Amino acid sequence: MVATDEIAVGACRGHDETTTAAPGLGAVTLAALALPGVMCAPAAAASAPEEGVISLKVLGYRDSQPGLDRIKVTAPSLHLLAPIAGNWSVEVSAVQDNISGASPRWHSNISGASRMHDLRNAGDVKLTRYFERAAVGVRFATSNEHDYRSNALAVDARFSSADNNTTWSVGVGGSRDTINPVNGIVENESKRVEEYMVGVTQALSKNDIAQFNLSHVRARGYLNDPYKLVDERPRFRNQTIALLRWNHFLEGSGTTLRSSYRYYSDSYGVRAHTLSGEWVVPIGERFRVTPTARYYTQRRADFYFDPVYDPVYGEPYPVGNPTYYSADTRLSSFGALTFGAKFEWMFAPKWIFDLKYERYGQRSAWWFGGGGSPGISAFRADFAQIGISRRF
Repeated sequence: MVATDEIAVGACRGHDETTTAAPGLGAVTLAALALPGVMCAPAAAASAPEEGVISLKVLGYRDSQPGLDRIKVTAPSLHLLAPIAGNWSVEVSAVQDNISGASPRWHSNISGASRMHDLRNAGDVKLTRYFERAAVGVRFATSNEHDYRSNALAVDARFSSADNNTTWSVGVGGSRDTINPVNGIVENESKRVEEYMVGVTQALSKNDIAQFNLSHVRARGYLNDPYKLVDERPRFRNQTIALLRWNHFLEGSGTTLRSSYRYYSDSYGVRAHTLSGEWVVPIGERFRVTPTARYYTQRRADFYFDPVYDPVYGEPYPVGNPTYYSADTRLSSFGALTFGAKFEWMFAPKWIFDLKYERYGQRSAWWFGGGGSPGISAFRADFAQIGISRRF
């Protein structure tokens, strides 16, 4: 598994991505993080939807390292948004991840990799009440695997200015997780997460809109990876994420440029930066193509150590007797590049077909600060998604 927000499908045991805030963060702040489109639209708090929409999508994911095909995932999902009684809306989502493959190599000179298979079922429901210049939503999310269960509850609110050019957002929530790994290393361990978010969205001109969000996450409890023998982490983790987005509509071509920068830091000592860009290109009235690019770089955790494999003793151990230690490459120094594109086709009134593909690559040498952590195997992943949506 890699430490990146691109890997957020629950595929590679999505309980511990280094760069994402924590399990449940999407349930907590999803609505507040949404950036309005850039087509001369003000940054107003969303009004109640006039139409509903139902979407069915299937995500395929596969990653690999040299000489080793790793994780494969097939994940069908269903999303429904429906207006209720004029001033209300309800959203319901469900996803199932069918995960199989080999666990990752820790290090390029360690050839062993165990097989795994898992099935994750997840869903969430959100109820939103709309006012003249405000909206308040409550969301509940749940996720269940044979060795991990998570429940999350969140509240978010949006308030717009009198001229509807500025929208302020706040979000708060929490999750409670129970961990029961099949190797029995722990039993009924728990993790608690609290999440807080504030943000502002501002219409800068008829063609430009910007958004800034600041999130803070507090995790307490069992934070180790139970499937790694040499892994002892603090039972607390504080994370801060700053996100800046800017969308610009080009009137001459009718295209839209979307850009974003995210800074991440935590009490482990990890520091990460993400730069991304999208170019939305309409083709006639029925088609749209959106190429994307993203660069990610992170500095290693303070207690990460570069493992040295011993052919006699087996698994690598840290030098000395440190309190905390981990050879998990998700906590190492590395860089990553993602390139992809999305194709959308309105093939009938109220019907949209979409197809998306992304290729992700990760190398120690791509770390912005230098050579990165030594000896880590190269990693790559492919994402493909197909979907269909209908308004009603």
